[in-house]
Amino acid sequence: QVQAVESGGGLVQPGGSLRLSCAASRRIFSINTMAWYRQAPGQQRELVAEFHSGGSTNYADSVKGRFTISRDNAKNTVYLQMNSLKPEDTAVYYCKITVLGQGYWGQGTQVTVST
Repeated sequence: QVQAVESGGGLVQPGGSLRLSCAASRRIFSINTMAWYRQAPGQQRELVAEFHSGGSTNYADSVKGRFTISRDNAKNTVYLQMNSLKPEDTAVYYCKITVLGQGYWGQGTQVTVST
């Protein structure tokens, strides 16, 4: 069993920055993908960014140029640096770790962008 433990959410003003972190609960040698999703009230959960084991990344169009995903393999941790935040980025952000095709979700962390 793998747990994804998130941290770093909070309240920030428009134009501000936050960094989210997600660590796997134990050392894993077969992580395929580490990704961030988000879900706003009344909306479906959507992919924000993902980092594949080969090093490739993928971003939602709405965050390209503002968000950066990075990964520390030694720590089994993935980060999401969020810059130039907008009110529409407000959502619960979830980390997902995929190991041998099985996805494990974190509990979510609230990000609120507001004055």
